[in-house]
Amino acid sequence: MTTTLSVRRIALGFACLLGLGAAASPAAAQGELTVYCSVQEEWCRPMMQAFERSTGIKVSMTRKSSGETYAQIKAEAANPRGDIWWGGTGDPHLQAAEENLSEPYQSPALAQLLPWARKQAEQSGFKTVGIYAGALGYSYNTQQLQRRNLPAPACWADLAKPEYRDEVQVADPNSSGTAYTKVATLVQLMGEDKAFEFMRAMHRNVNQYTRSGAAPARAVATGESLIGITFLHDAVTQAIAGAPVKIVAPCEGTGYEIGSMSIIKGARNMANAKRFYDWALTPEAQALAIEANSYQVPSNSASKVPPQSPNLADIKLIDYNFAKFGSSAERTRLLARWDAEVRNAPRR
Repeated sequence: MTTTLSVRRIALGFACLLGLGAAASPAAAQGELTVYCSVQEEWCRPMMQAFERSTGIKVSMTRKSSGETYAQIKAEAANPRGDIWWGGTGDPHLQAAEENLSEPYQSPALAQLLPWARKQAEQSGFKTVGIYAGALGYSYNTQQLQRRNLPAPACWADLAKPEYRDEVQVADPNSSGTAYTKVATLVQLMGEDKAFEFMRAMHRNVNQYTRSGAAPARAVATGESLIGITFLHDAVTQAIAGAPVKIVAPCEGTGYEIGSMSIIKGARNMANAKRFYDWALTPEAQALAIEANSYQVPSNSASKVPPQSPNLADIKLIDYNFAKFGSSAERTRLLARWDAEVRNAPRR
């Protein structure tokens, strides 16, 4: 669901000097910024509020999934309404860069970033940059599993087994960057034809294709679905909140995301967009993820990694080809094939 936030800064007061008249307020002096945010709203809100407190810049924020935000930026290309796109999987950010929908910018903070974040910037011609990383996988509800007397899944292949009929939830890759990462991961793991064969088999077990990539983790936490395919950090959030969930990094290996940030081409508030960009790469800004119960690995080498974050070194990660699967042609082709062969396939 799309929500819009207009964050109002608190007036800092005014001063009047003899003979000089009233001073302008900081907000008027600093201007405005429109941010498209593609992480969860619980993280979007404190980020915008903190930036506004720090700078006096009035922020308007819209929260949508990464696929939806990419589509909005493309639709608005002739008359951009947003200034900066913060968060969401890197593939659509790379596609936006390829299609000249984003602005090249090399932040002074670039040298402080981890190699995978700098590589994301270099591959895009510095039109996007990595701000966090997270591995793909799934979680299941341990109480529901016991109640149904089902075996615990451990691999991707398990999710196509008939005992999990109507028990799997995953997002739609047309709207969700998480779900597109799943498609691209399976293609790289299995080969394209076998991956689509597997996804058609798993389709019989899917109870819902959600718009948001994090929604399946919440459905598992409440018992609405037995299994939910998400980034692992989204499942960690539910586990820390006390939900009876088990987190699985699939045995065959898995892909990962580089959450990204891009300045929108033709931004009306370009100077403020660059100011936000620099600020969002600082350890102080990245630390807000912990307060928002978000457990991705941050991109600044000096940022604190939450102890609850999945340890990427312990997960069998594939050598994810961001350049290929973030390209416009490849993404468009795979989504068209998914629509034709998976989404529209019979359930029985």
